[in-house]
Amino acid sequence: MLLDASAQHAGRTGREILTIAQRFIGLPRQRVKEMLDLVSLTPEEASRRVRDYSLGMRQRLGIATALIGEPEVLILDEPANGLDPAGIRWMRGLLREYADRGGTVLLSSHLLHEIEVIADDLVVIGSGRIVAQGAKSDLLRSSGSIVRSTDRDLIARALVESGIPPHL
Repeated sequence: MLLDASAQHAGRTGREILTIAQRFIGLPRQRVKEMLDLVSLTPEEASRRVRDYSLGMRQRLGIATALIGEPEVLILDEPANGLDPAGIRWMRGLLREYADRGGTVLLSSHLLHEIEVIADDLVVIGSGRIVAQGAKSDLLRSSGSIVRSTDRDLIARALVESGIPPHL
């Protein structure tokens, strides 16, 4: 899970962060190098303190930490935050490969285009409630707005006055 890339110990190095996770889970040591390679953090970068990382580097380290144990489900909040265009393409490819190998990715983002490019299924939440859910292709095909009211006549008049034919 990666909820906040900046919520990593700023005084530790990237390699130390991954090593702590590797040891805690009981994984082989080489898993740290595999994750550093996967997220393109060089040995020099991995030896720097996290406080000296850019936000994009922290995102990459956070993704590596989330993936180190090969989870079945990966939960990410705003994973493109801080990544440059090349980093965003890399992240898209990484998540697509993960899903293609059978993993599940739960991704939250306010960047709708990013979600559209990555996701297969969508859940749209507004004011703490699910307002739409389903296959991306189905939701995009039926784009439009749904208006609900206890006064259907009032809504119908408002739509007609706005030049929008109501479908009641």
